[in-house]
Amino acid sequence: MMIPRISSLIFLSWVLTSVTAYHTEVIPQKILRLMPSHFTAINTPELSTVCTEECVLRESLSDPLDSSQQLDYETTFSNGSRTLTTLSIQVESRGAQQTEKKGNPLRTRRQVYGPDVRFSIRSRRFLREFPFAAAVRVSTGCTGVLITERHILTAAHCVHDGQDYVKGARKLRVGFLHPGDRPFLRWVRVKSIKVPRGWIGSPAELSMDYDYALLEVRRTQPHPHMSLAASPPLPDLAGGRVHFSGYDSDRPGELVYRSCRVEQQTAHLLYQHCDARPGASGSGVYGRVLHKGYWRRKVIGVFSGHQWVEVSGEPRDYNVAVRLTPLKYAQICYWIRDANFSCPND
Repeated sequence: MMIPRISSLIFLSWVLTSVTAYHTEVIPQKILRLMPSHFTAINTPELSTVCTEECVLRESLSDPLDSSQQLDYETTFSNGSRTLTTLSIQVESRGAQQTEKKGNPLRTRRQVYGPDVRFSIRSRRFLREFPFAAAVRVSTGCTGVLITERHILTAAHCVHDGQDYVKGARKLRVGFLHPGDRPFLRWVRVKSIKVPRGWIGSPAELSMDYDYALLEVRRTQPHPHMSLAASPPLPDLAGGRVHFSGYDSDRPGELVYRSCRVEQQTAHLLYQHCDARPGASGSGVYGRVLHKGYWRRKVIGVFSGHQWVEVSGEPRDYNVAVRLTPLKYAQICYWIRDANFSCPND
């Protein structure tokens, strides 16, 4: 069936609906044992997808509350055993906000846009302090962010290609940077991996919507960690800016920081032109959001990679982060608590 040509205004001026969930109940239904993973997939530290006009329309009209069935999740343990947990999610919604965001002129270079505004964090003081000390290196070639003393949020494609777990996930480790005259990474083994069902087997053009995973290490870590928040509407994000630090492949052994304005936003994705290279995937994307009357740095997304977006037959490119919608936020909280838990929407 022919799809009517979609005006570029759909992409350049999305109508964003943000549902404020004051009470989100996550209830497990079933835990099923699966066949052990074969760990046959090839490591892909960089994800690149194409979003056609049909995909753009679907993204612009999607609602985070329509996707609860995608929040069932798979858990893989270090011995290769797997389980599938199905969830029931109840959300009480007390209001909605609608905002419009009009795009700026779009650039056409990939990953690094114009002058490279990234800079390496070399100061011992900063490397030991929040938020930089929360960034970790994932042994498959990605980055992650410490969100509790034992849990790391990263991109799903860093451990799973949508069909199977990558080879490097069999003995997955995360590295904490220790500053000094000769900085080094202290590696810690990962105990378990959780991946949302929305990532597994998803069509390529929608794979970024659920490109996040949670890693649990065996012991608590004495490093500062970052708090999570549901991704707010752009007017509620200080300056409309996001920040993230990662281990970009072109600067080996260095932690690289960058910041930029969000260009566009859908229900599931943040589109921006933050400079990035392979290796930064999985970085915790944070912004300043209001919390109890103060502006706080909170992780509101996960950096996924690059996406070509087709608008009126014209390809345009962005670097993309997965938004933590209220349901994703509740799901990750449940993963951390591993019990029936109500997550307030920060």
